[in-house]
Amino acid sequence: MSTRRVATPLSNVSVEQRAWNIRHKALRMGEVQGQGYIGQALGIADVLAASYFHAMEYRPEDPEWDGRDRFLLSIGHYAIALYAVLMEAGILPEEELETYGMDDSRMPMSGMASYTPGMEITGGSLGHGLGIAVGMAMGLKRKRNPAFVFNLMSDGELNEGSTWEAVMSAVQHGLDNLVCLVDFNDQQADGKATDAMARVPEEVKWRAFGWHAQRVDGNDMEQVIAAFDAARTFPDAVPRVIIFDTTMCKGVDFLEQREITHFVRVESDEWAKALNVLEKGRPQ
Repeated sequence: MSTRRVATPLSNVSVEQRAWNIRHKALRMGEVQGQGYIGQALGIADVLAASYFHAMEYRPEDPEWDGRDRFLLSIGHYAIALYAVLMEAGILPEEELETYGMDDSRMPMSGMASYTPGMEITGGSLGHGLGIAVGMAMGLKRKRNPAFVFNLMSDGELNEGSTWEAVMSAVQHGLDNLVCLVDFNDQQADGKATDAMARVPEEVKWRAFGWHAQRVDGNDMEQVIAAFDAARTFPDAVPRVIIFDTTMCKGVDFLEQREITHFVRVESDEWAKALNVLEKGRPQ
């Protein structure tokens, strides 16, 4: 299958720079409200940059183009990260950044598909996204539409029975147009994912169900891009999963070191500090 990437504005910008821009936008949005799921946004930025600026095909000026690859955000509290990449891709105007989380904004703190350009589904309760992705991938197959469905889910969703029902269904229907992206940051609201239901290496479980499974460092862009390429070009008619080991708050060292990063408490005087730390790591 094609690894062709979409022509986007500022196409001379590196994927690494895109990831930095996504982190920067997410921090600015977090500062607007003084809160937000910043840890997740900083951690998943590399995966989002590779998705939108390497792997996926879409038209920024036409978010509902029928030939687009679909990106499903199963984890609604990651909305701040998706808004950042949608702005970077030119689907959402950056002028709206300051409205994040406000009344009548198109960017509520949890993503809503009905009125946010580029938001394919309403995600939130864990375990819903992959089942929707299976149905969407089946529909595209029946229409003979070659588009891919990319579903971003959390390690916490590996606890849900509905996830594994969807995993089995995807294999049953030979959905080689489905790529599941698992953000494995080993953090849940009540503790570590590996202290809940994720003790066995996840890639082993997915392979046992019949998926093509990879596990890579989700903050190493070279590994991330290689994994996307391998997923898109794998020859067998099976669904694909990439498990990304990510670091919460990646790029802002003093936040990375916080004991609790699921919902980071950032004091009012720390937003500027976080932006300054991020600036030091800007790609050259």
